[in-house]
Amino acid sequence: MKLQEFKSSLPLSIVALSVGLLLSACSDNDHDNNMPEPPAPPVERSFTLTVTNLTANQPMSPLALLATSNGYHAWQSGEPASLALEQLAEGGDQSGYSAEMDGIDMVVSGAGILPPGASESLTLTQVETAVSSLSLLTMLVNTNDAFSGLDAIDLSQMAVAQTQSFYTPAYDAGTEANSEIKGSIPGPADGGEGFNAGRDDVDRVHLHPGVISQDDDLNDSVLHASHRFDNPVLRVTIQRTR
Repeated sequence: MKLQEFKSSLPLSIVALSVGLLLSACSDNDHDNNMPEPPAPPVERSFTLTVTNLTANQPMSPLALLATSNGYHAWQSGEPASLALEQLAEGGDQSGYSAEMDGIDMVVSGAGILPPGASESLTLTQVETAVSSLSLLTMLVNTNDAFSGLDAIDLSQMAVAQTQSFYTPAYDAGTEANSEIKGSIPGPADGGEGFNAGRDDVDRVHLHPGVISQDDDLNDSVLHASHRFDNPVLRVTIQRTR
């Protein structure tokens, strides 16, 4: 090969090599751009719920705090009580509510009886974004089947440090007649029977009309004037803390 021919072919080789490197780099960039984004870390949300018993002489059964979704309702006025609600409203037993139930994602239990005038705080922490609402239940234990609480309170739009406050009335579960006779009330006023599936009343949840005591001339009642209550019976505050 003549020297002139070698000189003229050299630039073509360099150009070919440069194009090959450029195409290779583009191929690597395209591969990087098509890689899926790493999943975002789960968002942890915490809520603190503070409950105050406003009654004069109605201890509340251990609080049942339910993290709920899928449109779950713990009760609906005018509708029959569920078995879980009947157990709670007649005997303060919250064991019927379980995280395995459809629409309940978590159950947080209170420390024990909430005395009149006392407050208790419960914390609910969730990393699942599906949890959208909160329900609270407790029994007025010096009654036949009165309960109070919150049903399906929306949490989805609450910002950090935001607070919601509620005053809740007493409801009648409608599962037991409000006889107030000896042996029918599980609280300290009587120490009688709690849940009994055989008893029945109007079979629908409604606002509680209040109790009638011995001091109101209901001679068979085991209750006294101090056990009477007017609405509201609870003050509830929910704050998103994280």
